[in-house]
Amino acid sequence: MIPVCEPTLKGNELNYITEAVKSGWISSSGKYIQKFEQEFSAYCNTSYGVSCSNGTKALHLAIEALGIGKGDEVIIPTFTMIASCNAVIYAGAKPVLVDSELDTWNIDAEKIEEKITPQTKAIMVVHTYGHPVDMDKIRIIADKHGLYIIEDAAEAHGAEYKGKKTGSLSDIGCFSFYANKIITTGEGGMVVTSNEKWAEKAKSLRNHYFGHPRFLHSELGYNYRLTNMQAAIGLAQLEKIEQLVNARRQNAFTYNQFLKNVPGMTLPPAKEWAKNVYWMYGLLVNPDFGISMPLVREKLEAKGIETRTFFIGMHQQPAYRKNDQRFPSLHSSYPVADELTQKGFYLPSSSHLTKEQIIFITDTIKEIYHENKQ
Repeated sequence: MIPVCEPTLKGNELNYITEAVKSGWISSSGKYIQKFEQEFSAYCNTSYGVSCSNGTKALHLAIEALGIGKGDEVIIPTFTMIASCNAVIYAGAKPVLVDSELDTWNIDAEKIEEKITPQTKAIMVVHTYGHPVDMDKIRIIADKHGLYIIEDAAEAHGAEYKGKKTGSLSDIGCFSFYANKIITTGEGGMVVTSNEKWAEKAKSLRNHYFGHPRFLHSELGYNYRLTNMQAAIGLAQLEKIEQLVNARRQNAFTYNQFLKNVPGMTLPPAKEWAKNVYWMYGLLVNPDFGISMPLVREKLEAKGIETRTFFIGMHQQPAYRKNDQRFPSLHSSYPVADELTQKGFYLPSSSHLTKEQIIFITDTIKEIYHENKQ
């Protein structure tokens, strides 16, 4: 079976984690944490990095660091992974859903203003599958209405918008380092910002809001810390981030080369102003292909090729519909998100995927197409 995504661990990961273990600093203190935070935030062209235990918690910390909470609203795309939405709810705020663009799979800026109310405090953008959002449009809206911009860049390490790195395109950015991300710490996350006040707030929140004296807590905090061992892996990954990003992009270029003439397949977006890092190589299966997306996946699995469906929109989530009185935007129409869910899936996307594997996968897709046209 060719897995949909595996971590690429071919650098100093073992050396650094061994050193961390030998030093005895295996928990939430140690040199690797500070170094990873400094170097990752510098890579993103931001001043501060606050590591934490996963990407969901990075989003939660970012939202609360901005002072957003009960009674406030945060605009988010309905087409996203549930962590984006959950983080808003964890902070006590209300998610307000917006449909996506069919040509980028990202939030549709043209549909944001109609959802803004006096309670709206921020717009959360998600750089879906590694393609940046058109941030100039978002910034115009945010500035007009006095809103913060939060980046969910969990899928977009190293991606760029008009030459600027994701994470630096907003007031505060958030990353995930889960095992399938472009760089990983196994589990982990990071808040990045150039605002010192928000960074310090996020640091306090992630560590129980210890004060002076230590066991006097002025606010409710959390245990969201990253360990020194995880940061050791992250630092080793960061040393090779450009290689890992370029490998994902080369995977996509190779996939494009062999799939561009297959009828009924929409290839991933690549706007001229964007550097898409193709965290996952996604496709839309259209009627011209001859069979539906679920059947394509079934046939690929039979050939030993693992795939994943696209996200299911937040407006379709049973967990939210149980409390839909708190979440009125669930009942709006989101046709683009529904189409992406119905048609979309992604192929194996590991940074160490080989050209031979990609040729096997694309040849299999072509065989499936021809079988259904006979």
